[in-house]
Amino acid sequence: MSTENAQLATQDTDQKPGKDGVQRRTNVRWKLFILLLVLVAVNYIDRGSISVALPIIQKEFNLAPELVGLLLSAFFWTYALMQIPVGWLIDRFGPRKVVTASCVGWGAATAASGLAGGFLSMFIARLGIGVTEAGVMPAGGKLNAIWMHRKERGRGATILDAGAPLGAGLGGILITWLIASTGSWRMSFIIAGGATVLMGLAVWWYIRDNPRQHKGVNDAEASYIEESHAEEDAEAAREGAQGKRALLPYLKFRSFWAMCFGWLGFNGVFYGLLTWGPLYLAQAKGFDLKTIGWSTFVIFGAGFVGEILGGAIADKWRASGASANKVMRTLLGISSLVVVGGLVGVTIVPDPITAVVLLSAVLFFLRWVGLFWSIPSILGGRTNAGVLGGAMNFSGNIAGFVTPIVVGLIVGATGSYTWALLYFVGSAVVMGISVLALDYNKRLPV
Repeated sequence: MSTENAQLATQDTDQKPGKDGVQRRTNVRWKLFILLLVLVAVNYIDRGSISVALPIIQKEFNLAPELVGLLLSAFFWTYALMQIPVGWLIDRFGPRKVVTASCVGWGAATAASGLAGGFLSMFIARLGIGVTEAGVMPAGGKLNAIWMHRKERGRGATILDAGAPLGAGLGGILITWLIASTGSWRMSFIIAGGATVLMGLAVWWYIRDNPRQHKGVNDAEASYIEESHAEEDAEAAREGAQGKRALLPYLKFRSFWAMCFGWLGFNGVFYGLLTWGPLYLAQAKGFDLKTIGWSTFVIFGAGFVGEILGGAIADKWRASGASANKVMRTLLGISSLVVVGGLVGVTIVPDPITAVVLLSAVLFFLRWVGLFWSIPSILGGRTNAGVLGGAMNFSGNIAGFVTPIVVGLIVGATGSYTWALLYFVGSAVVMGISVLALDYNKRLPV
């Protein structure tokens, strides 16, 4: 076998070592991203636990809709503000340290929220959860740039982000089960927080900042990843990208702002449904706590399936030779159209089962936008993937703290969820315009 053919065989096959000397490539990068999927799922179980327990908490604390909206937004205030600083920390010190500290910290804060005695102490606890959870998603975006071959990053991004709907769906089941089993929403929060701290130990044990540092990675896998990095670096050099660690130079590019506004519109829909969805099902559709749990599982479970499928479609289509712009604009454009249509349908149909079906379809296609977690590495390369991921997530989480407050004011003023759902429609339109405006083909020349 020629040297050239041997190299191709090493890159494109997973055969065990044989007479030809070809080494089977290990798959540590996929195992690492399965761990990140579980981590993000736990993240969203803890993050969304208050929404599932909210009918009980609202009654116990005697909260008006406006205060409910303020409480739901508390997490996002500090979560959003920490995104750019934590993105810089990830680029400076590596994702492993940041994501481990984040995991342990938010577990402790979640457990502390179970001790809240009223609105103020719960509000403070939610602020603490926002600070400590901030590092997870930007670190995942950085790890996608470090660990994944360029032709695998669509799946890497959606595996990472699919933890959000999976956690939201499982959270509905697990938190309602914990509340029923312990007889206390407080104990359910304490148990969930303790499990998260233990998760932090698994993160430190398995994640590494470089594939060569991981004992499970063989030379074939490391070389496969490094060859992709070398190709990207060569292309970036030809296009004038210098790889300087900075954020401000990106502000002059349309694609940077399209990334930010696309994620803002996406989160206007997703966080609206995550925070107010259970209360909407309880108050507008008459669901009890058990039915809320299962309905939440179905709706967000559909989002999980949709996200995994979207990433697989994107990578397979790219592998066939289609351009990044064609793949991303087509898939995300379709996603935006379906989300807008589905949300309009929810405002019209009175039947609760039909509403759950429509919301499931909305989440299935909405979560295709999880492909956005490949964009920080596309626009900024490995050097700035952390800070760009932080900037993107900061923009998205502006919607995170604005949306719960706006929905609370709308529901409090109108006594109805109709205009709140139309607010989600507007967010989806912003998302749709942005995903079509973004150039996915090249790194920005910074």
